[in-house]
Amino acid sequence: MHAEVVGVSFAIEAGEAAYVPFGHDYMGAPEQLDRESVLAQLKPLLEDPQQKKVGQNLKYDKNVLANHDICLEGIAEDTMVESYVLNSVSSRHDMDTLARNYLGEETITFESIAGKGAKQLTFNQLDLEKAGPYAAEDADITLRLHQVLRPQLAKVGKLQSVYEDIDLPLVPVLSRMEQRGTLIKASTLRQHSQELAERMAELEKEAHKVAGENFNLGSPKQLQVIFYEKMGLPVIKKTPKGAPSTAEPVLQELAHEHELPRLILEHRSLSKLKSTYTDTLPELIHHRTGRVHTSYHQAVTATGRLSSSEPNLQNIPIRTEQGRRIRQAFIAEKGHKLIAADYSQIELRIMAHLSGDKGLLTAFEKGEDIHKATAAEVFGVALDEVSSDQRRSAKAINFGLIYGMSAFGLARQLDVARKVAQQYIDRYFERYPGVLQYMDNIRKQAHDDGYVETLFGRRLYLPEINARNKQLQQAAERTAINAPMQGTAADIIKLAMIEVESWLLSEHADTARMTMQVHDELILEVKEKAVDEIREGLIKRMSGAAKLAVPLLVEAGVGDNWDQAH
Repeated sequence: MHAEVVGVSFAIEAGEAAYVPFGHDYMGAPEQLDRESVLAQLKPLLEDPQQKKVGQNLKYDKNVLANHDICLEGIAEDTMVESYVLNSVSSRHDMDTLARNYLGEETITFESIAGKGAKQLTFNQLDLEKAGPYAAEDADITLRLHQVLRPQLAKVGKLQSVYEDIDLPLVPVLSRMEQRGTLIKASTLRQHSQELAERMAELEKEAHKVAGENFNLGSPKQLQVIFYEKMGLPVIKKTPKGAPSTAEPVLQELAHEHELPRLILEHRSLSKLKSTYTDTLPELIHHRTGRVHTSYHQAVTATGRLSSSEPNLQNIPIRTEQGRRIRQAFIAEKGHKLIAADYSQIELRIMAHLSGDKGLLTAFEKGEDIHKATAAEVFGVALDEVSSDQRRSAKAINFGLIYGMSAFGLARQLDVARKVAQQYIDRYFERYPGVLQYMDNIRKQAHDDGYVETLFGRRLYLPEINARNKQLQQAAERTAINAPMQGTAADIIKLAMIEVESWLLSEHADTARMTMQVHDELILEVKEKAVDEIREGLIKRMSGAAKLAVPLLVEAGVGDNWDQAH
């Protein structure tokens, strides 16, 4: 959001590129063209949608040019996105890595000309003799990468369509969302931060009391001594160096039986919320816009899901009161409301579609509460007799199985014997045989092909699927089961975002704007007078983003803040 253009590099044929500098301002820098004059001449070209542009991570370029009142249009190709769609797991998707992998070339790295760490120079401070070749090489490499990557997309399954219809059109959508940002109430967060600090101090006191001595709750070494030497707790796992582990999964296990690990876990979770969100979010408010501008990443997750940073919106916990409190700080502008719309149980609906299981399809078609319906089947009771505990167990089974959870994992989650958990799973597959068949088929297909696909043809390669190491192989099998569902859900919400953004820009540019995307949820900021109309149109477009064998159900709430609307 702060960056400015100091020069422009471009290439129109491989092996030839140029760099036009205009913002290098180090001591003794040669005279350069005037920035405003160059950008004024480039503006019609950059804003012309008919003049097609190829770039590497053009979302960034679009955001930086916006700081100079230039709206980049005509994004025709993006090599980072091409690489990601081609193979999301083979390597990183930065230019240096791609040049090495696809062109066999070592590029000039930024560090080699600008230095490292605190002393690293910014681009405007770089000597033109160094900046010129670096910048020109960037343009040349981008063009050549495109010439290699684009034909490969056309050769592999439906990847060309995934790129052209989903991931590439999303680039300008994400850019506009980043530029809009979201409004955050800093005072709410500061109050919350204070309360977290007070609760953490209470937990620390309690922990000291239980342990019978004062110690540093954040010190693994001190925890090891107290847990394993003083209290004699069982050693569940060791660190690579052979010391007893105090990692979170170990503490979760110990917390079933012992008070101190439970206190430590709660303290850690509050500490993380405080450092990651309540203390940090106010610092991320941009001085010019008064908003927080998260960065969305298209080329990070293996499955096609978006991730975000500064702040990471995807990791705000929603099941705890403390997590919901953080969402209360995300507010609507005066005279506006937030609409939060999310897909209900989308991955289970995709499972019903992919597996074609009659029981699941019927439950969704009837509009039944799927967890209730599963509970009735697994526990052999009538639908109206399902208890809240049975529904909770069925929910764990439904979601556990699509993530490839074992009987052991389910037993842990439900706090039942492994034998009982296995009975639940067996009964589930008896009632939903199509799901079992689908899982067996997808496992076999993954072993044969080395990859799985989403409904739209996005591929996830599984390099460990035939590994000799059984653990690695089983982890790859679990991914093989889940990735088509998670990836299809990601594809659907991307298609919905493209459709919703196009609709808002053409019909409601002054009344509504999409500001956030989190997992299966879209958040819009809407003028109060238009809330009902926008809500209706949003539900219609999100539920129509894909045609499945079961309805795509979208729930949309309205509120002054994100928590209210969710």
